[in-house]
Amino acid sequence: MFGKKAQPPIKSLIAQGTRIEGNVRFVDGLRVDGEVYGDIQTSAEDAGSLLVISEASVVQGAIEAHHVIINGTVRGPVHARELLELQPKARIEGDVSYVALEMHQGATISGQLRPLGTAAGAEEKPLLKLAAKSA
Repeated sequence: MFGKKAQPPIKSLIAQGTRIEGNVRFVDGLRVDGEVYGDIQTSAEDAGSLLVISEASVVQGAIEAHHVIINGTVRGPVHARELLELQPKARIEGDVSYVALEMHQGATISGQLRPLGTAAGAEEKPLLKLAAKSA
C-alpha cells in the first residue's frame, strides 16, 4: 500500500546534543536525534512529509506529518496523516491518530489509538467471508 510511493528526502536534521525550545515547521523530511520542547509539524502545503524520531531523541509536544517513524520518546499527541511506524524503542505518552500503523514488539503507547480511515489512493480490500457448514 505505501511501499510504492517514494519517500521524500530528509533535508533537515536536529542533531544529537541539540536542544530546541519552540515549535518546528519543516518541508519534505526531518530527522530528530536531539531534543525538541515544542510542536513539530509539516507545512500545510507539503503533501508527503517524512518525520523520523530516532532512538536517542526526546520530543515534548505535538507531532504531525504524513509518514512518521518513531524509535525515541514522544510526550504529546502524534498525528500521522498516512503511515505511523513505531520501532522497538518507541515510547509515546499521548494520543495517536493514523491511517496505517506498523508497530514493532517493544514499542509502547500510553494514550488512545484513533484510526483516521483509509489513505488517499489506497484500495479497499473486500471482507473475508468464511464458509460455515450448515447442519
